[in-house]
Amino acid sequence: MSRQMQPTFVLVHGAFANSFSFAPLQAELGLLGHRSVAVDLPGHGFAATYPHAYQAPQDPEGLATTPGSIKGVTLADNAAHLIGILERAKRNGPVILVSHSRGGVTATAAANARPDLIDRLVYVSAWCPVDLSVGDYYAEPEMATVDPASLALAMAGNPAELGLLRVNFRTADPAALAAFRAAFLADGTDDEFRTFLNTFQPDENLDVGTAADRAQAATWGRIPRTYVRLADDRSLPLALQDRLIREGDALTPDNPYDVRTLAGSHLKWLTDPAPAARILGDLAGLPTAAE
Repeated sequence: MSRQMQPTFVLVHGAFANSFSFAPLQAELGLLGHRSVAVDLPGHGFAATYPHAYQAPQDPEGLATTPGSIKGVTLADNAAHLIGILERAKRNGPVILVSHSRGGVTATAAANARPDLIDRLVYVSAWCPVDLSVGDYYAEPEMATVDPASLALAMAGNPAELGLLRVNFRTADPAALAAFRAAFLADGTDDEFRTFLNTFQPDENLDVGTAADRAQAATWGRIPRTYVRLADDRSLPLALQDRLIREGDALTPDNPYDVRTLAGSHLKWLTDPAPAARILGDLAGLPTAAE
């Protein structure tokens, strides 16, 4: 395959995460001969706020009140930023857009706006709202095993006052750590769990979109797409992943998901990335929107 025809994997992180999450996966992709770009959405990566109060010894009062750079960032901002990266990547050939968790909301918004820039969409246990808005799915039976209040065990400050969500991932509270472990990486070692937790940033924006940001058949629906199910995910349960797949297939029955499955929790595919890299490598050989 010529370099011009070689796809570029564009990787979009989830909530409280950043491009650093993808370093092991990018290494595996590189060793398989694939090129990739890991995105930092606005207010993430080196644009994130790490208050001095977040350092040890922590200052709870300061952590609860220090402003954060992600305040005011919207889903539209995230989508516009991603579209700019997709435009640059597309100059070099096909683009495979890979999103994880909340990153799927941004990927879906970008696909609604600019399907011409994406040759294949890949959701890895990621949100792709179709029938409902993201917040409304939490009231559905498929999410009954998820406690959205678990982050509140380590919440810092008032989101309404800060204009953002702030979570103290450096907490030593056993209950909070147990909740994080159960939700994100129950199948990892203690060291893997704490290492990944230390890649998280404390702040996340509040905007997960509205009904207008759901998948749209005329644009999003014409892009070939793959859903990689994470079989042991407790943060985005398998039942909800399967519902999103069904809803997407019902929206565009002539363009259904190509469905793959990986064992493991919400983050295991990133701490043990070789199986995921092999799946993505396989997808690089599949027909794309341009073919």
